[in-house]
Amino acid sequence: MNSKIIISKYPAEFSEEFARILVDGLKSSGEYFHIALSGGSTPKLLYKFLAENYKSKIEWSKIKIFWGDERCVPPDDPESNYKMTRDSLLSEIEIPDKNVFRIEGENDPSEEAARYSGILARNIPQLNNLPEFDLVLLGLGEDGHTASIFSNSLQLFESKNLCVAAEHPGTHQKRITITGPVINNAKQVVFLATGSGKSSVVDIIINKKNGFDKLPAAYVNPHHGDLIWLLDDDAGRNILPY
Repeated sequence: MNSKIIISKYPAEFSEEFARILVDGLKSSGEYFHIALSGGSTPKLLYKFLAENYKSKIEWSKIKIFWGDERCVPPDDPESNYKMTRDSLLSEIEIPDKNVFRIEGENDPSEEAARYSGILARNIPQLNNLPEFDLVLLGLGEDGHTASIFSNSLQLFESKNLCVAAEHPGTHQKRITITGPVINNAKQVVFLATGSGKSSVVDIIINKKNGFDKLPAAYVNPHHGDLIWLLDDDAGRNILPY
């Protein structure tokens, strides 16, 4: 694994860094570039930036879009990761509907996890008998969770399933998430974290401080790819960039 940390002062700076990663990845990809997106307020800023600044600079028809996780809600629910992405990015760019593979959160969670596993298996090139994403974008919770893998479900980094039904340990909200082996099989994984509330968990994970091994995000280690941390000054204040 190659690891890189990029700390930016403003959202536009880390958004530009991500756009560069995406553009470079497209240049070296095959027929399609396969990406798993994340939900959250910081990715929303990123998606709006791409819609405003890269609408015509990226060949969106070459990108196939998936999601790393989704809440078990309908696609028009305010909590839907798909809805947030649609409203901030997809509705603003020219991308064929056939290139967008949403997790259908309105379905039965277990059945949807199985269905989406099939979607990934059929539509993404394989490596090591697993889908190989070109890029997986991940958020980071203050509790160290990523995608919908929480501290009480670290076993999902050893799962034989591509997707599983998950549950938020506090709210007990049902979710669908890709598993650790799929994340770690990607060519590139990008963590996106902003705000002082993330500085502690970022510090613990990157510097391997006490308790890091209890945090799901610490288990994100692409086996043959790159791990990139895109942080703002607040989230990365305890980290020396390298």
